[in-house]
Amino acid sequence: MVPAVNPKTVKHSHKLRMARISFGTSLLLVCAKLVLAIVTGSVSIFSEALHSGADLFASGVSYFSVRFSSTPPDNGHPYGHGKVESLSALFESVLIFVGAALVLAGAIARFRNPHVPHVTGLRTGLVLMAVSCVVNIVLSVALRRTAHRENSPAMDADARHLAADAVTSAGVFLGLILIRMTGQGLWDPVVGCAVAAAMVVTGTKLFRDAIQPLMDSRLPEADEDRILDVLNHDERVLGYHKLRTRWSGPMREADVHVQIEDLVTLLDAHTLTEELEDKIRSSLPGIHISIHIEPFHAEMRHQREVTAAAQVEEIGHGKTERKKP
Repeated sequence: MVPAVNPKTVKHSHKLRMARISFGTSLLLVCAKLVLAIVTGSVSIFSEALHSGADLFASGVSYFSVRFSSTPPDNGHPYGHGKVESLSALFESVLIFVGAALVLAGAIARFRNPHVPHVTGLRTGLVLMAVSCVVNIVLSVALRRTAHRENSPAMDADARHLAADAVTSAGVFLGLILIRMTGQGLWDPVVGCAVAAAMVVTGTKLFRDAIQPLMDSRLPEADEDRILDVLNHDERVLGYHKLRTRWSGPMREADVHVQIEDLVTLLDAHTLTEELEDKIRSSLPGIHISIHIEPFHAEMRHQREVTAAAQVEEIGHGKTERKKP
């Protein structure tokens, strides 16, 4: 008999495999760009090497964060380790800012020192930048698909890194063409400044997206609508409130209070809860949902009593006006 394959294990291994490919590719490109930057003396190629170096470090961080976030909950972390991916993405954004500062410093130094030797080895530089651009585009698309399919902030951050690297490689490629056509080495630091600007834009967006899950921001409205759609289409559900949602790394989390008939037995209430949670998980894979059951009529009486008591207290303190009947 062929043993059953655990889908979670397959997804986990696929994520790790993509992370390894990203790290290996970044390592090769960084080594090639650093060697070329030394040979050519190009600040734009050096800036691109720094950018790819940040990608390399980010790919390593992404790999280990994906591994760690996939470990099951333990006594110290009963909700799992999903947020480590958001921390990873946040750290990667800081690396991008540091890389942009180094690139800008190198470009400014080249502007201030016009006696630096001209860029050499342009043909080799053009070939490497073209190869880097194509490879990063292909790898970025593959990582982005995996990240969206498995809700992985770390892999999404890695994909954005590589996409930004592809754009900057294209910019350096254009700059080297301009140097070759015009013979003006001034284009080299100009492209370096453009690369730094592109890195800042990428880092800012990545920082903003990474901080949201750490602040327990709610899920997209479309995701919440799927939860409400399940509740609205079950006749046994008489009402619901206090829906709360958030991201925890690749996992969605939600809880809601659901109101049913007062005289429903505990067994039937439990069965309903399980059915609703199964439907929600089917509609939103990868969600951890918790449903709190309440008796509808008793809860309505309680709410009316609380509201009436609050209104009496506010009137007693002169904080409210009497409403017209």
